[in-house]
Amino acid sequence: MIRCKRVYDAPAADDGYRVLVDKLWPRGIKKEALHYDEWCKSLTPSSPIRQQWHREIIDFAGFRALYRQELAGNPDLDRLARISEQQPLTLLYGAKNTHQNHALVLAEMIAGRLSPTPA
Repeated sequence: MIRCKRVYDAPAADDGYRVLVDKLWPRGIKKEALHYDEWCKSLTPSSPIRQQWHREIIDFAGFRALYRQELAGNPDLDRLARISEQQPLTLLYGAKNTHQNHALVLAEMIAGRLSPTPA
């Protein structure tokens, strides 16, 4: 199971392996206060794509397409997919928008790497 959760939300017992997937440390949170297992900066959107999205130069569909291209071939996708097969995986992000953010795109990409379940 893969879920996305804001870093400002309280951790839950069923979060499993918690991965911070933001390039920058979230504002207002001390490093020792955040419950996370890993900070995976290699899976964050590049600065140009992130800036285009935040400045509304591209819409979410454009951001999603560019970000998916960046993620293609990243070995951390397979590694996190393997983790998610063993335990819940929670991707932590700081964005205010819970319906359109990079963590959701990342979760899709990781889910696409999961081993098919036998029928």
